[in-house]
Amino acid sequence: MAAALALARVGRFVLVLEQAPAFGEVGAGVQLGPNAVKVLRLWGLEEAARAVAFAPEAAEVRDAATGRVRVRVPLGEDAERRWGAPYLQMHRADLHAILTEAALATGRVEVRAGFALTEFEQTRAAVMIGGAKGELLTASALIGCDGVRSTVRHLLFGRGRERFSGQTAWRALVPAGDLPAGLIPPVAQVWAGPHAHAVHYYVRGGELVNLVAVTQGPLFSTESWSEPGDRAELAAAFQGWPTQVRTLIDAAPSVMRWALHDRAPLARWSRGRVSLAGDAAHPMLPYLAQGAAMAIEDAQSLAAHLGRDEQVPPALAAYEAERRPRTARVQAWSRRNATLFHLAEPFSSAAFGAAAIADRVTSGGAAARFDWLYGYCRTPDA
Repeated sequence: MAAALALARVGRFVLVLEQAPAFGEVGAGVQLGPNAVKVLRLWGLEEAARAVAFAPEAAEVRDAATGRVRVRVPLGEDAERRWGAPYLQMHRADLHAILTEAALATGRVEVRAGFALTEFEQTRAAVMIGGAKGELLTASALIGCDGVRSTVRHLLFGRGRERFSGQTAWRALVPAGDLPAGLIPPVAQVWAGPHAHAVHYYVRGGELVNLVAVTQGPLFSTESWSEPGDRAELAAAFQGWPTQVRTLIDAAPSVMRWALHDRAPLARWSRGRVSLAGDAAHPMLPYLAQGAAMAIEDAQSLAAHLGRDEQVPPALAAYEAERRPRTARVQAWSRRNATLFHLAEPFSSAAFGAAAIADRVTSGGAAARFDWLYGYCRTPDA
């Protein structure tokens, strides 16, 4: 929907082919760094996002064994001063609703639900798109925004290689009213321990707490947001962990789990009139909280290139050339964090030690290490 909105804003007519029969409240929390919020501001959606989001005071990494804060990045007003926009935490469905409403309001976006793309064929002038029910459509370009298991990516470049990361993520949304007052502070908090970690933060203005708990072990789940998990099994995995984590697990109405798979950056995203965006182009482990943000950045870049009076294939090639280096760097940082958070003794590692020293002696502290990420701002005509 971000891509549809961005393209409509530059005058393109967009048909969104959605495999599901209808949009639903899928997923849980997403974090939007200032780099993503600056794009929402450009689209006139910042205030709508702020109205349903939560703005944390800081992001922290804590030692699960001692409770000690090891890394702290000030957010709130500090984020706005340093990076030019707030850091927001949202329910995925709320973000999706804002983007969908704005896209449809342009009058240039149509959503066709229940369309499962199965094939496409290109000519010099168009792309012919086939669906599972025998549908046949013609377009000037096809952008695969179809996620980590992208059909468009598979048809473009084959299956590719993926590997199970050895980690399984469990997620839950807990009503804040069901928790003891003051238990969850107004920060994005990461608890790191031996071979596991947990993250929790508020969404929906503080009405809900999003919990993501990650364990390490053999593959016993699928790469899906919607596979039910066993709360008792999750509780056993985090027995003895800090009160905040254990209480959230006990209070969770339900839990979901998914196996985290890792993929190397693609050598290319585009071929002719077909390209990729978001997780289809650069699937990444969720340890830098940038998956949604990178998709939003992709959308603005895509629109900037396709909105010019260029032919489609060169425009898509220029979009790919702009976006691949940045998203590959984010993928690499996410993979690095996956390793750091799950060391047998995470806070004895050289990497965490170097980060703590840098925070004390570097101007801007821990925040300075994120300037390349959160400080990014793509001007509309860049």
